[in-house]
Amino acid sequence: MRPDVTSIADIVRVHGARRPDRTALVVGDRTLTFGQLDARSSQVAQALRAAGVRTGDRVVFVEKNSAEFFEVMFGCAKLGAITVPMNWRLAPAEMCHIIADAQARAVVVGAEFFDDLEAIEDRLGGTDIVAIGEHPRWPSYHDLIAQYPAEDPGVATTSADTAFLIYTSGTTGLPKGVTLTNGNLFSKTTGVVDLWRFDDDSVSLLVMPVFHMAGTGWALIGVYQGCRTVVLRDVDATAILDSIARHRITNMLLVPAVIQTLLATPGVDDTDFASVRAIVYGASPITEDVLRRGLDRIGCEFQQVYGMTETTGSITQLDAVDHDPVRRPGLLRSCGKPYPWVHVRIVDDSGRDVPAGTVGEVWTRSAQNMAGYWNNPDATAATLTPDGWLKTGDIGFVDADGYLYLHDRKKDMIVSGGENVYPIEVENVLMAHPAVDDVAVFGVPHPRWGEAVQAVVVPAAGTSPTETELIAFARAHLAGFKLPKSIDFASQLPRTPSGKLLKRQLREPYWQGVERAIN
Repeated sequence: MRPDVTSIADIVRVHGARRPDRTALVVGDRTLTFGQLDARSSQVAQALRAAGVRTGDRVVFVEKNSAEFFEVMFGCAKLGAITVPMNWRLAPAEMCHIIADAQARAVVVGAEFFDDLEAIEDRLGGTDIVAIGEHPRWPSYHDLIAQYPAEDPGVATTSADTAFLIYTSGTTGLPKGVTLTNGNLFSKTTGVVDLWRFDDDSVSLLVMPVFHMAGTGWALIGVYQGCRTVVLRDVDATAILDSIARHRITNMLLVPAVIQTLLATPGVDDTDFASVRAIVYGASPITEDVLRRGLDRIGCEFQQVYGMTETTGSITQLDAVDHDPVRRPGLLRSCGKPYPWVHVRIVDDSGRDVPAGTVGEVWTRSAQNMAGYWNNPDATAATLTPDGWLKTGDIGFVDADGYLYLHDRKKDMIVSGGENVYPIEVENVLMAHPAVDDVAVFGVPHPRWGEAVQAVVVPAAGTSPTETELIAFARAHLAGFKLPKSIDFASQLPRTPSGKLLKRQLREPYWQGVERAIN
């Protein structure tokens, strides 16, 4: 823990002064030292201030992982402004909603997304647009900041001040802005830096997109620690393997789907993984097969985490010692125990605590809980209780040893003939079949039972499982009312860049024309 670093701006101010020549970022062939990052972020701050950006104003960033993200993030922090990393996968109309909702003072956009901003430019009012690249109308980011001195405006912020406004993925409707303060971010960062095996000699790999907490939160760990961060623009398995070998990566955060792809990528058998200390993963549990192959080939610690944007990322962790597919395979379905500074409780529909082993909604309270949803008091009141508990909307239980197990999102529970069916239980059974590579289970309308259990399966390479075969397999493990009534097949399932399954996209065709649809 660094007592002199209590805000986002302090990170680059302190390291820029104390270790100016130490490498902070490696982005392709470009290298930035902490001194250079400190100077360039001050130039960004000066340029933003000249454009009218003040403390509390929002600046949207629309670009993939890049050095410019760090420059803008720290530049905003030095003004006390708020960084809004945009999900660049959104449609222009969705981007317009976020820019308008955030009342953004400026937008910094990469060349790959010029078309998206051009499509909504006439609806952005007085929002300034700055281009990373050459654009016929918008000022060039690099030319613009070069006009300003590397002088830190010196705005001081407190732990209660908002540093980031990160919009949720919008899988259940329009994205909501999650306000994260310096206090939120530093409670998390200072707590996990040792747990995640970081030290001054670490070489961190940033590969998850920075518009997600898995990207932004991870990016902050390396720069806070003062170590080197290697930045990849995209999630590319070949580039990950190359970076591990070239830069001697020690720490990285991946989702299980990426780990699985990595292990199947040509060159994985020849890659030297000796430098890798730990892989943190989240968004979904890891399968026994992927874990076994990962432990065998990579040989590092695997640490599963669970959290959400509203909790500044992870709040629980399944430690490396708990990843034992031989002696304790059941623990792989757990997402671990709460961090020492995090409280978790399981409650029934009336908000009362339930005994260990009983399924209910997961509530959490810690300094990581968001300040609230941006400009949305009703949503905030529905999520945060007056005494500080955050309702996650996840269904699960805590066992007698304190391990948290998730069943599913509360909204995803299937009610079939009066019986509750948790999709993840069915998915776990189907994933155990050797011909199943991926699966999603959800409710579809049924004239008699209200809802029926539907599965969509991605077959493993070289296999052709049938619906009859898979239902018969599941019958040996599940009660009859939990069995899929139908199984469809697909080449892949839709997921967000963070690995979250987009069940809403899968459900929609089945609910077309039905008066009551599941969210």
